[in-house]
Amino acid sequence: MGLPLSFEFFPPKTPEDANKLRAVRQRLYALKPEFCSVTYGAGGSTQEGTLGTIQEILAEEVTAASHFSCIGATKPTVREHLATLKSIGVKRIVALRGDLPSGFGGGGEFHYASDLVAFIRAETGSYFHLDVAAYPDTHPQAESPRADLEAYAIKIRAGADSAITQYFYNADAYFRFVDEAQRLGVDVPVVPGIMPITSSAQLMRFSESCGAEIPRWIRLRLQAYGDDTASIRAFGLDVVVDLCERLRRGGAPALHFFTMNQSVAVLEILRQLGLGQNPSQSAASVSRA
Repeated sequence: MGLPLSFEFFPPKTPEDANKLRAVRQRLYALKPEFCSVTYGAGGSTQEGTLGTIQEILAEEVTAASHFSCIGATKPTVREHLATLKSIGVKRIVALRGDLPSGFGGGGEFHYASDLVAFIRAETGSYFHLDVAAYPDTHPQAESPRADLEAYAIKIRAGADSAITQYFYNADAYFRFVDEAQRLGVDVPVVPGIMPITSSAQLMRFSESCGAEIPRWIRLRLQAYGDDTASIRAFGLDVVVDLCERLRRGGAPALHFFTMNQSVAVLEILRQLGLGQNPSQSAASVSRA
């Protein structure tokens, strides 16, 4: 049985990167994603690039979701940005608190993602589908797992339609989070965020910055492979395919892939899950992208 899929991209920094991302998107569009999302830099630092990439995705006749972080923003700037998103045809937003850019002193009228969700609902009603973030391994700045869960519930009660999780590698943590949220009375779809493992150093760096937990057994195996890229990728493929299988069997409503603007690992994961192209199609499409 298939699962709805979605893919996350970040705004390319150079014309060459933009061309590479266009090719990556075309390969992934073959899997008929429900939507593709585009990230939004700290304090809106990539706003122009985000909007440009979103407009390209919409022109390619695929549903686009804009990340939107509110930290440091004011009501007039958020109102203006919502009008811009509506004008270009965006109907889905990933509403986040976000991080302040380096050197930014603070300020703004929005302190939490729940403030942004409530404001968007007050301003635009049900026009936008609103996704929020969820943290099966607990947000790194949360006082406790209970406090983090309650903060999540506040976002849902403020008007969010669904949630996308930070990436994780412990399926039990995801199912526990969903069960505990339901016991608090919030029962929107919680879509697992999936991060392919293709580089040990990259994974460790990302995980340290965002607080995602890498299970000890995975860390030790990655360390043991050293600079053996082929072994790291093969091991990472097995880990993520097994994770996705467990999530599918357990009733996850969809899968959201953090692509890092690459397609090869995602395509192979989905092929092994029986959700992607057949082997001959997959081999024909593989490149360095």
